[in-house]
This record gives sequence, C-alpha cells and structure tokens, in this order.
Amino acid sequence: MRVVRTVAALRTGLADAPRPIALVPTMGGLHEGHLELVRHARAQSATLVVSIFVNPAQFAADEDLDAYPRDERRDAELAREAGADLFFAPGVEEVYPPGFDTTVEVGGLTRELEGDPAQRGSEHFRGVAIVVAKLFNMVGPDVALFGQKDAQQALVIRRLVRDLDFPVRVDVLPTVRDDDGLALSSRNVYLSAGERERALALSRGLRAAEGLVAAGELDAERVVAAARDELEAGGLEPDYLELRSAEDLSVVARVNGSTLLCVAARVGPARLIDNVILRAPEQPVPSPPVTRSSP
Repeated sequence: MRVVRTVAALRTGLADAPRPIALVPTMGGLHEGHLELVRHARAQSATLVVSIFVNPAQFAADEDLDAYPRDERRDAELAREAGADLFFAPGVEEVYPPGFDTTVEVGGLTRELEGDPAQRGSEHFRGVAIVVAKLFNMVGPDVALFGQKDAQQALVIRRLVRDLDFPVRVDVLPTVRDDDGLALSSRNVYLSAGERERALALSRGLRAAEGLVAAGELDAERVVAAARDELEAGGLEPDYLELRSAEDLSVVARVNGSTLLCVAARVGPARLIDNVILRAPEQPVPSPPVTRSSP
C-alpha cells in the first residue's frame, strides 16, 4: 500500500491503475464499520483508495474539530490490512489551498434533520458536498462506499452525484454495530462506561420501533412513541426523533414501503446519530375467487 499526501501523487499513482477503482472516503478514526466498507470495496475493485481527511468545512465553530480522533499511523495499518492499494492523507491546504473560494451545495435534503439550524445546519452538508465533490474529482472512482449510519449524508451524496453527473456509483452498506447494539462511530471513544450504557437507549429505541412495525403498527406517532419511551427510560432527550421517507426525507404519517426512523442525541461529550429503515410487513396476496361452472 502506498501512502500519498498530494493530489499530484495520487493521480500519478492512479495513472495506470486497473479499473474499476473504488473509493472509501473517511475522516479517520477507523473502526470496524469503516473496515467493512474497505473489505467490501476490495472484493469488487481492481484498485482501492482509502482516504482520511478531517474536513474542517463540515464542522461548526462550537463542534469537536480539534478533539476529533486522529491516529494516522494506526489508520494506515488498518487500511493496509483490509486491502487498500492507496492511502490518501492530504493536509488541509492540499484540499483547500490559499484562495479557495468555491461552494457546492445540495438543496432541500440538507435543510432537514441534521441540516436544521437548531442542529448542525445546512452548512454542515455544504462542507460534506464540497469535500466529496473534490475527492471524486481527485480520485475518479467507479464506485464510492458509505455507511447507512450517516443516512442523510448518503442521500445528499447520491443527489450530488445525480445532479452533477459524476460517473460514480454510490453504494451504501448497513450500519455496523457492537455486540451490545451501539452503532460504531469514531465519536464513541468520547464515552465513559456509564455514558456508553446510556447511549444503548438509542439502539433499543430503534429496535422497539422495528418490533412494533413487524407486529403490524404503521402509524407514525405510535411508532415514534415506542422509540421515545426507550430513550426516556435510558435518560436521553433526543435532539430529534423523526420518521421520514427514506427516499427524500419528507415527513410521513405512516410506515409505507421504505421509511427511515432517525434519531440524534447528546450523550456526555458525544453527539450520536443512528437510524433504522422500517418496512411495512408484506400483505398476503388474496387468492382469486373460485368460480364454478354450472352443471
């Protein structure tokens, strides 16, 4: 595996690389969720690029940019073991050189949930869109892989690819969880043992909603209430707990087809997000009426 830090070195390394090329973009702090993406990408690509870049453009002034987990040597070794060919670790000025003054912005999707001004704001997704667009132009991948835990981000990136005609397929893999149900996140390292125990209310709430839907309940208020009861029992007050369309994040009144239950909550120093895709149980197809011919 080669470690490269500049766009020029990256492009040189990819000049004669066999295709298809896969990209797994990360902010580092690699965990098993990232590595599952890397292994999946390895299985379907001839050349695999893993990038790490803690993107300042997607952090607000009061967020954890300075504290965000960074251990490049460890991340590089994990990426190498998982099968990466190129490990792209640019500095901030390589991505945002002096005088950088271009914006990439996706519309309506970025104003919901995490994009609400009361949460991270649409500026967060503007930063995501800028860096992902740059990485796609730098690497030129055939496929890029993301995790379902960041469901809204994945929808934004798919819209970015569609609207700007990037020739890249976006694959979104299921959320990877620890044995206790907590969704893997680089920010989990902020949690004390007691805070981690409280954080488990997030996955318990999602499972409660799943169970209710599996039993046939499709009303949004009742499904959300089942999840909220688990959060309250765990002492968590969510920043939001919403049932939305998994296609465009529009508000839904009932679980219908593919519906996304999203939650965000602060647990100690960490702000955690999680979600589950709820699908209405398939209804049995009625048998056609039996017709009898006259004797």
